Amino acid sequence: MSNFYSDNPDIEKTIDALDLGEVAELCEEGFRFAKDNDFAPENREDALDNYKRALAVCGDIAGNRIAPTAEETDKVGNVLNEDGTVTYAPGIALAIKLFGQSRLSGITIPYYLGGLNMPCVMLTACNDIVSRADASLMNIFGLQGIAETINSFADEDIKKEYVPKLCDGTFTGAMVLTEPDAGSDLQSVKTSAWQDENGNWFVNGVKRFITNGCGDVLLVLARTEPEFSDGRGLSCLLVERCPQVKVRRLEHKLGINGSPTCELVFNNAPAKLIGQRKRGLITYVMALMNGARVGISAQGTGIGEASYRAARDYAASRKQFGVTIDSFPAIRELLCDMSAELQASRLLAYYSSKCVDLELGLEKKFASLKGQPEAQAVRARMKKYAAFNKMLTPMAKYYASEMSMRAANGAVAVLGGSGYMKDYPVERYLRDSRITTIYEGTSQLQVVAAIAGVTAGLYNEVVSDILEGVDVPADLQAAVEQAKALCKEVDSAVEYVKAHENGKAYHDLHARELVDGAIAAIIAALLVRFASKFPEKTPVLEYWLKTKFPMAGAELAKAKSGYVASVTDFAKIAPAPVNED
Repeated sequence: MSNFYSDNPDIEKTIDALDLGEVAELCEEGFRFAKDNDFAPENREDALDNYKRALAVCGDIAGNRIAPTAEETDKVGNVLNEDGTVTYAPGIALAIKLFGQSRLSGITIPYYLGGLNMPCVMLTACNDIVSRADASLMNIFGLQGIAETINSFADEDIKKEYVPKLCDGTFTGAMVLTEPDAGSDLQSVKTSAWQDENGNWFVNGVKRFITNGCGDVLLVLARTEPEFSDGRGLSCLLVERCPQVKVRRLEHKLGINGSPTCELVFNNAPAKLIGQRKRGLITYVMALMNGARVGISAQGTGIGEASYRAARDYAASRKQFGVTIDSFPAIRELLCDMSAELQASRLLAYYSSKCVDLELGLEKKFASLKGQPEAQAVRARMKKYAAFNKMLTPMAKYYASEMSMRAANGAVAVLGGSGYMKDYPVERYLRDSRITTIYEGTSQLQVVAAIAGVTAGLYNEVVSDILEGVDVPADLQAAVEQAKALCKEVDSAVEYVKAHENGKAYHDLHARELVDGAIAAIIAALLVRFASKFPEKTPVLEYWLKTKFPMAGAELAKAKSGYVASVTDFAKIAPAPVNED
């Protein structure tokens, strides 16, 4: 095998094109940690070097230790033991150990709690690398949001008790949200938490579809205020694995078989309150889910990378009619599309992560300024990136997950009959990719989450932010104008949708087309930035403009068509099946 970072120069180029100097300075709080910590960087260059060294370690583990086990992991899965515990597949257990030893299990966690204190972009890049090796592993490795949530909201004693063990691999975690009757509608959660006369918390209830529910540290969304039936009655509690928590069953799934998906039963399980009561859903879980959505954008990108490489290699070696099949125009077009969308996905995922880092870093900086003259300017930028993130996070998850399915499906198509067989890994990539469009909110829900920013015209500000300070060469200026022109097309479609007589129904019907148009423009701007620094990427930008912009225009035309029959004539177009007894 090989190092999955060093053999993929696009990862380093993407990081370099995004320019993480300010992110590093904010993350290191002016590099003040270097005085007391040997691992802490002294300046921007030192920080960026540290980041790339960490990615090289991750790439080595992923390529040389994890990828060789992925096929076995998919076959053997996990084992539910009689005592309600779960035994991981050997490859997963090895990965947890290796990532803990390298401290990569605490990428974004502060130094004093055993982490590497690196930005979200680095976690996204590691998730990308890990997912290429084994997408199911990312579901455990990528749950670093558990430690982040504890660090952000828990009392200091709880932080020191649990976070270091999550960083060194002693513990793994899970976010325990979903219930049989509360999937996307988390306000309907019925799992309850109560206090005894000494103030100790206990949790009762059943949770379903819990990724790594067999983990040691469970962040549980539970109802602590029974007088409220909505989100106001929910709090976040930490439950450590104990006899009062049982894994009742492991789900038998289409893919990601190395990731245990559990049904959990809590029977007066001892718990600790995280943060304040009644803020479980509104504050803590929303923060946790936003981080998880960024993680899925990286997972989709990694699956897309694995799929593209398998297809590209096969097409270059498989001969038909005396020539390799990558000589055929139809195959070339398919591979070009896979490659362009993969690069677009990585840019969008990493840029979205950078915006998360800027928001968090500026928030800390603002708090430290305490009324100094520059405080308001810092606050204004913080609010700008906070607004960006509400739109970009669901966009990145939506685009990358849908891309991963297209890429995996394309790989199966390129391999033909061989791709349908388990002799090749692409059928696993196809199975693994499907879940990315479902968990942490379906693609449809990501569109719902992103549309408010689109209808507010926020994509125009995002495009400007991406291109700010970029020395765009003369031969790419036309691409900038095309991106801005597409933004105007989206503006026009947004105004049409807003003014339509069918109101919200028409808005909801065509939200996806508006979001797709905005994403196409944002990615074009990112590709301009990419190609401005790395001219060899200019053909990818040109391909995007020539193939994706016409598709975006057609989608926006649909949004402006006024056609509403799929709503008004639903029963006629999609009649209910006739069931004869």
